Amino acid sequence: MDNNNQNWSQQSVFVEDITGKVAKKFFANVFLWMFVALSISSFAAYYMSSTPEMMTYLINQETGKMGMLGWVAMLAPLGLVMLMSAGLNRLSYAALLGVFILYSVLTGVSLSFILLAYTSGSVLSCFIGAAGIFGIMAVMGYTTNVDLSKFGPILMIGVVGLVIASVVNMFIQSENFSLFMAFIGIAIFTALTAYDVQKLKRIGAGLEESGATMQDADTKKLAIMGALSLYLDFLNIFIYLLRIFGDRR
Repeated sequence: MDNNNQNWSQQSVFVEDITGKVAKKFFANVFLWMFVALSISSFAAYYMSSTPEMMTYLINQETGKMGMLGWVAMLAPLGLVMLMSAGLNRLSYAALLGVFILYSVLTGVSLSFILLAYTSGSVLSCFIGAAGIFGIMAVMGYTTNVDLSKFGPILMIGVVGLVIASVVNMFIQSENFSLFMAFIGIAIFTALTAYDVQKLKRIGAGLEESGATMQDADTKKLAIMGALSLYLDFLNIFIYLLRIFGDRR
């Protein structure tokens, strides 16, 4: 097969509609687990923020500083994401799912600080706004014939840049710089949503061609990791919207 035919074959994989049962179930499972993670995080955030006794474990009432659980909730999710990514091939499906659920819980616990910092109306409106942006970009990523994979490295560099800028801003404490990063963050994770959805579409099509089934452990693990990537896209859009439009208490 010459290069032109090979390139056409590769392009046809991602522009082709997902019609196979395995591909459809894979895509459905990705969004199902994303919804489960969001539900768990939302419940954990609401429960922690509305239960004064639990908040004492997050914040030391005497000093006003973060307690041990607060630090765990803030730092552990990053470690769990790294564990899931690095241990994808080594962890069993049950173990990966357990880490994913634990990540959802701890992320929800950390989000309880947001519910305390912002009014409930602004949290709800930004959540709806994030859902709208995410939904539009997900549809765009699924239906577009443009190969978005070439934008992946650029978007990853943007994410790394956001992390570095956030660390720098911890020291300079610039509100204007934080607001500027929020706009950049929305742009990056909005684009990442379309990119990730198209990537998952291609993975589903590849599973269909390889003869995989949804009973395969590797297929189920890929669905969990896909849900994690979309969950992170949505969560970051939501948080950055809050930084811009949220009303503080």
